[in-house]
Amino acid sequence: KRFREPKHERRPWRIWFLDTSKQAIGMLFIHFANVYLSDLTEEDPCSLYLINFLLDATLGMLLIYIGVRAVSSIVEWQQWESLRFGEYG
Repeated sequence: KRFREPKHERRPWRIWFLDTSKQAIGMLFIHFANVYLSDLTEEDPCSLYLINFLLDATLGMLLIYIGVRAVSSIVEWQQWESLRFGEYG
């Protein structure tokens, strides 16, 4: 994706790395949490893993979206310039 962006709009490598590593760490955490939780049940661990993944991918993303929108609204209302999402200065 990075190389499809026009050169003048690309993020610097450092910011790109920090953004993607944050996502990778989050995915690893969710994966190992799902593996641990699915091992605690007597039922089929694969189906429980799938249910946990689907809940995270749907309800989890919805909650994150609502949280980001709420925090963005507060930041705009309070006019905190340094806390705006996606603006790295």
